[in-house]
Amino acid sequence: MLNQYYTVKQEGMDEQVIQKSRFIGYVKRVNSEEEAQQFIQAMKKKHADATHNCSAYMIGEHDQIQKANDDGEPSGTAGVPILEVLKKRELKDTAIVITRYFGGIKLGAGGLIRAYASTTTLAINSTGVVERKRMKQFFVKVDYTLLGKLENELRQSDYLLEEIQYLDNVTFHVRVLIGEEDSFIAWITDLTSGNAEVIEGNDSYIEIDVETM
Repeated sequence: MLNQYYTVKQEGMDEQVIQKSRFIGYVKRVNSEEEAQQFIQAMKKKHADATHNCSAYMIGEHDQIQKANDDGEPSGTAGVPILEVLKKRELKDTAIVITRYFGGIKLGAGGLIRAYASTTTLAINSTGVVERKRMKQFFVKVDYTLLGKLENELRQSDYLLEEIQYLDNVTFHVRVLIGEEDSFIAWITDLTSGNAEVIEGNDSYIEIDVETM
């Protein structure tokens, strides 16, 4: 299980017109090749009247599943450029379909490659990218006298402060990157002079928005 990786936010689309041809890009996060194929078939059905519905997807922790389909465009001018954008952006578990309605002007091999790649980038940027980080949850219980100091330090740190619970004691709900648990506990112990109860919770993925690349 990867500790962190990039993927797209669920599902989205965008489009552009190039030399009178309409290119529509669809993006979806997928968890399996079967899911990717279902998405592609759904888009083909939606645009059954289109000239082409080209596609690519990259799935798996180590990108072990990679497929590209030109759907009638000259070999290597559509599916591969779409896939290359996924590789360049390091997007895992992502499927793309680019639908083209031919406008009467031939683009040539170079023009097609640029058109499919740029539409892919446009659709990804519109959908949004997230970094999924595997993080351990910690519950840090302290006396109210340490509330101000600990809250201030946590907000200025790289740790993710999710919530503060105010009961008999104060409990901070904090997320810590996998691999940094020991240093976090040592940091808390030092900050509170050992006057904190640190309880480990479950680990799960947290999604953080990534600025457009």
